[in-house]
Amino acid sequence: MARLQILELPEGSGDDRPPFVLVVDQFEPPPYPGEPWPPLFDGVAEKIGARAVLVFEETIDIPANDTSAYLQAAAANPEISVELGGHDPQAAIDAAIRKLKDDPQAGTQ
Repeated sequence: MARLQILELPEGSGDDRPPFVLVVDQFEPPPYPGEPWPPLFDGVAEKIGARAVLVFEETIDIPANDTSAYLQAAAANPEISVELGGHDPQAAIDAAIRKLKDDPQAGTQ
């Protein structure tokens, strides 16, 4: 399945919006050879405000769009510890839940 990526371009003095290029990669051309596939993208750049649309059958990796570092950081430390005023809030929450289980009327006051 094709991927859509945004390649941000340097902003010029006359740009009222940040310039960009739409990059379509992993694109599979239509199976019928009589129709050339680039016309599928004719006019798209103008409609979305892009400077151009680049279409590739291969995978194109744009370094600015690489989020693998975020995934690795999340996997390295998936748990966050929080202390408020030297107290563990999870212990307070657990105690409140136990209290409600023991006395359901305690939470209605």
